[in-house]
Amino acid sequence: MTVTGGSDGVAERHGGLEVPPGRLFIGGQWRAAADGSVTEILDPATGAVMTTVPRAGVRDAARAVEAARIAFDEGSWSGMNPRERGRILLRAAELLRGRAAEFAALESVNAGKPITFTRNIDVPTLIETFEYYGALASGIEGAARPTGRPALAYTRREPVGVVAAITPFNFPLILSATKIAPALAAGNTVVHKPAEETPLSALRLAEVLRDAGVPDGVHNVVTGDGTAGESLVRDPRVDKVAFTGSTSVGRRVAQAASERLAKVTIELGGKGANIIFADADIVAAIQTAIQAFVFNTGQFCMSGSRLLVERPVYRDVVEALADACGHIPVGDPFAEDTVVGPMAGPRHLAKVRSYLDRAASDGSVRVLGGGNTPADSGGFYLAPTVLDGVTQYSPYVQEEIFGPVLTVQPFDTEEEAVRLANGTPYGLAAGLQTGDIGRAHRVAAALRAGIVWVNGWAVLDVAMPFGGCKQSGYGRENGPEGLEEYLQTKSVVVALG
Repeated sequence: MTVTGGSDGVAERHGGLEVPPGRLFIGGQWRAAADGSVTEILDPATGAVMTTVPRAGVRDAARAVEAARIAFDEGSWSGMNPRERGRILLRAAELLRGRAAEFAALESVNAGKPITFTRNIDVPTLIETFEYYGALASGIEGAARPTGRPALAYTRREPVGVVAAITPFNFPLILSATKIAPALAAGNTVVHKPAEETPLSALRLAEVLRDAGVPDGVHNVVTGDGTAGESLVRDPRVDKVAFTGSTSVGRRVAQAASERLAKVTIELGGKGANIIFADADIVAAIQTAIQAFVFNTGQFCMSGSRLLVERPVYRDVVEALADACGHIPVGDPFAEDTVVGPMAGPRHLAKVRSYLDRAASDGSVRVLGGGNTPADSGGFYLAPTVLDGVTQYSPYVQEEIFGPVLTVQPFDTEEEAVRLANGTPYGLAAGLQTGDIGRAHRVAAALRAGIVWVNGWAVLDVAMPFGGCKQSGYGRENGPEGLEEYLQTKSVVVALG
């Protein structure tokens, strides 16, 4: 049993899962940072130091890119028969299935996610993603094109090259898989930079991919802060950047990559509007609204953090939500009944609390719910909270809070609901609850978002693409569209005369 830094209670809570100090994974080798620096990893449930990982610097990022560049150019992976690449990814999925309980516990202890979520959502989605793209790997093909000339013309679908995958703290495994699996299926090599706070499952995933047969240098992991991430984005040997994170950082990533014309996929912030029409099943709609804003402790870029309610049922819905907030189980992520665990880290908690403090001092806003958090745990807990009486252009409606906080606004007409829903800089996810099938299709078409849910929320599948418009980014992940992001087309014309 190896746990560092005074976290003996952690070992008891997660059933003895080993959490040793991490290492960078570069060129098939485990390494310390070049300068020996480390980052302390906290247990979100207690605030205690759990272990350490290297804080990669510019030299470490450059070494990882070099390993990926050599591996790609030598063709150990890009030149492999696509069916064999697919078999290796399917083998990785099977290895993950055999270690599902371990990965679920590790994701819970590092990110503060309820174990019931990591067990039933995060880890199954991880496995399904590698299975899906493992199956697609052998189906990558070009096409013959008639040209009307004495030539044989055809296209080839080829990997982009070296991919820098930069992932956030809220879904460490899922959002890593949505980049790594299609990138590898397409024949690329990868340097993965996980979030500074939640790198542990990424390092263990590297073990699985190595054991499945991914050659040295094809998949690399560098941990640490934004220094390593910025170095990857600016490295001329990196052909594509795949980034998920905040809109402010995403703008800098896109700008830096554009300076050297690298391909970019960015999935950024969101401020999802969930519309309840008076003709909906109101009880079911309220349950959906709760799920939409507390899922993953509100640390979900596709969170339904804005609720728009038709005026005839507005007051009933608000009061039901306020009452429900006090009954949502908040606590230890390893307790089976926990719905809302701790936030991933202290700076995220402080950010969300700053919005609530501001709302509490705003005389026009009613702050409902809150409280009901574990006392004296030292963890980063925040109870679900509803903000009533907000205006469309208030910061609570316009800015991504990224916690279990819901704003509620009334509307009178379908047109007003759409206008309010579309009235933020974001366009990642939206939803509506209605019993009118015509309205469902009409409003779904009018909402400016990459994904729209009708009579539900967060219904996701690896076969269905997601991504944003407006300030929520561009490009798509999941589905065959996700694979396309890691391929490029080459035309070949062979003269016949």
